[in-house]
This record gives sequence, structure tokens and C-alpha cells, in this order.
Amino acid sequence: MTTRVLVVDDQALVRGSFRLLVDSAPGLSVVGEAGTGDDAVRLCADAEPDVVLMDVRMPGTDGIEATRRICATRPHVPRVLMLTTFDLDEYVYAALRVGASGFVLKDMPPAELVSAIRVVAAGDALLAPSVTRRLIDRFAHAPGVGPPGQGPRADLDGVTERERDVLVRVARGLANDDIAAELHVSLATVKTHVGHLLAKLDARDRAQLVIAAYESGLVSPG
Repeated sequence: MTTRVLVVDDQALVRGSFRLLVDSAPGLSVVGEAGTGDDAVRLCADAEPDVVLMDVRMPGTDGIEATRRICATRPHVPRVLMLTTFDLDEYVYAALRVGASGFVLKDMPPAELVSAIRVVAAGDALLAPSVTRRLIDRFAHAPGVGPPGQGPRADLDGVTERERDVLVRVARGLANDDIAAELHVSLATVKTHVGHLLAKLDARDRAQLVIAAYESGLVSPG
């Protein structure tokens, strides 16, 4: 099945470069381009992409507001992969709060960007390692944290001890196979626990599970 991608950036040359990259990758296809946040929201409704490559800084409606509006739509809610740089941690933090599923650096190697698109399309979250620690630290210490509207709850009522073990490791950024190795359980068991956590905490993906882990006090930065 082909993953449908919407490219959003206010620079036409950048959009063109991303289109060439995505269209040349097996199983991926660009279904539209947008140069503004407003156009991105409109095209999401019309083209129903699976993944949105979203630039953070754009004139008018920026990537954060566009992401908030896109993630609030129903029934089709695409995964939003934010494109950022080292000095934009505050924007990455805001994007996580409104529902973005991934964060990558704009200068990352092409193959890694293609991989990132596939990761978020599959339902996983993707946090660039270079920004994850600062991002989580900023989020955990921010007043009034928590995404607006639908999102993870800060309490862990109903979460079992084993699920808490898994949640701690998700918050540390471990992949399912690494979690399985640490807990000495099967990969299928870890996937089952993650699925239960997503349902119990009303989280869309692993990014929101990270939020829940820090909001609840289950884990702390550092």
C-alpha cells in the first residue's frame, strides 16, 4: 500500500526537493504541496494524506497552528512529521503538545527522512535523538503541560505494573525490541502492552505516551 504524503514548506525549492525525494522512494507518493499553513489544512481535508511533512516556521498560519488544526480533524487524522533545526526546540515542544508524531532535522540525510516518514506512517513516534533530551526536559518542566483537546491523561489509573515498566522505557526512547530485551519478554508481548497503554491513556502514538509518563511523574528528566 502506498503511503500518501503532503509536503508543507513556504519555500518552493524546498518543497520540490522533498517531492523528488519522496516520489522516488518505493511505497511513498506525494499527493500535494502547500506553501502556507492554511493551505496545508485545506489540502489535508481534500487529499487525505497519511503523513504530512510540516515546516515549523511559515508566514501567517505557522506549522504549529496548522498541526493543531489538522490533528483536531475527524475522521481522517494524518501523522504530522515536523521539520525543524537545532535552534527550534521551543517550536518542537509546542508541536508535540498539539499532536505531532515526529520531529526531524531539515538537514538530515535523505535516506533517514524517508525512513522517518515510514516510521510515523506505521503509527510510531519519531523524535530526533539530537533534540529529544532537551525537548523532554522542557516539556516536563513547563507549566500547564498537556496537549489541548484529546490527549493523554496525566494519571496512570488502570495501568498495570508491567505496563508501567514498558511506559518508563518508552519515555526513555527505547524501541520495542530493546524493551523486550530489557524486560526479558517477547516482542509481541511488548507490542501488546504498548497497545494497552495507548488505549488506557487515550494517546495517539508513542510521542503522547512520553508526555503521559512525564506528566504523571512516573519518570523525571535526566
